[in-house]
Amino acid sequence: MGIAEQFESAPGGDGYVPHKAFKGVYLKHLVTGGMTEGRISSHLVKVEPFCGLELHTHPEQVEVHEVIQGSGECRIADREVAYAPGTVEAIPMGVPHKVTAGKEGLYILAKFSPALL
Repeated sequence: MGIAEQFESAPGGDGYVPHKAFKGVYLKHLVTGGMTEGRISSHLVKVEPFCGLELHTHPEQVEVHEVIQGSGECRIADREVAYAPGTVEAIPMGVPHKVTAGKEGLYILAKFSPALL
C-alpha cells in the first residue's frame, strides 16, 4: 500500500474536499492554522490524471511541495520541474506556479507558511 492509500484508509480518510477553482483536484486538510496559531498549514493534494492547478500565486505564503505518489510537472515562474515521488520544491511568496498530473495522477503534500487555512 502506497503512502497516499495509507492517508485514504486512515480514520477520516474520506475527508477530501473538491478544490473550489480547479476541476479534478481534491484537498485533505491535515494541519490548519487554527492548530498552529496561523504559522503553518499542511494539505494532501490529490490531482486526478491529466488534471491540475492552473497558474496561480499565493501572495502571502511560501509553499513547499513534497511529491508522495504519481507523476506530473510543475511550472514555477519560468522553470519546469518534473514531479515524481521524493521531489521537493519550495515556491516563494507571490511566484506564479502551475501543477499538472501525469497519467497516474499525483499526490502532493503541500505546506504553507504562514498557514493557508
